[in-house]
Amino acid sequence: MKFVTPLLLAALSLLFASCTPRKETQAYDLIPYSVVRIFPHDRDAFTEGLLVEQGRLFESTGGEKSWIAEVDIASGRQDKKVMLEKKYFGEGIAIVHNKVYQLTYQSHVGFIYALRTFKKTGEFKYDHEGWGMTFDGTHLILSDGTEKLRFLDTLSLKEISLLKVQDSDGAVNNLNELEFIDGFIFANQWQTNYILKIDPSTGNVVGRVDLSPIADRVSSVDQQADVLNGIAYEKKSGMLLVTGKHWPSLYAIRLEKKDAPK
Repeated sequence: MKFVTPLLLAALSLLFASCTPRKETQAYDLIPYSVVRIFPHDRDAFTEGLLVEQGRLFESTGGEKSWIAEVDIASGRQDKKVMLEKKYFGEGIAIVHNKVYQLTYQSHVGFIYALRTFKKTGEFKYDHEGWGMTFDGTHLILSDGTEKLRFLDTLSLKEISLLKVQDSDGAVNNLNELEFIDGFIFANQWQTNYILKIDPSTGNVVGRVDLSPIADRVSSVDQQADVLNGIAYEKKSGMLLVTGKHWPSLYAIRLEKKDAPK
């Protein structure tokens, strides 16, 4: 199902809430944002990866029912879906040149699928845990739950460089789901309500989005809801889609222009 950009653009006129991050003293900017629209999300989905490609929304999940799927944003239903064998715990996904790349948690193997058919076409190996993944236009970027981001060559799928992420307090751990937005890496920080904005040239955290107001709202109405995880950038509307593990909703948010990705 196509990700209908006009639906999101029209939703700008329905802006119903602004979320003000909690005030904290930081060496980097807190990035304010507004909620534009709320979409349904499959609350059984243990979300690990989220992205928009060619106007379509894709999601991957972990746990005993790990899958990758194309998702109808209007309903939250999966239109095209691949289930992993039970021995695999699915993790993040990225799309490069009409191929879907998927990580697994501790099996040290990733899978490659044809984007159009979701037919499995290959595998690749790595010697660390697999958490999040994104594509910067040149390299696949992987997180492994530490402060490290690993850059892979898209042909050999071998690691060619390593970036350590830090802020004013030192190493920043628990980097999870990733999204590359206009020259910066955005990362969910596991077990927090934060999305970190990272400069890939230095590894420095240069901004942070505090989604605590959204997470608090979700947990107050659904006790099954788990941690925040999932970032997808929709280029035409300039909005981020965010959700979490077992969340009943997916939120379209807009970063304020002065702090939006440049």
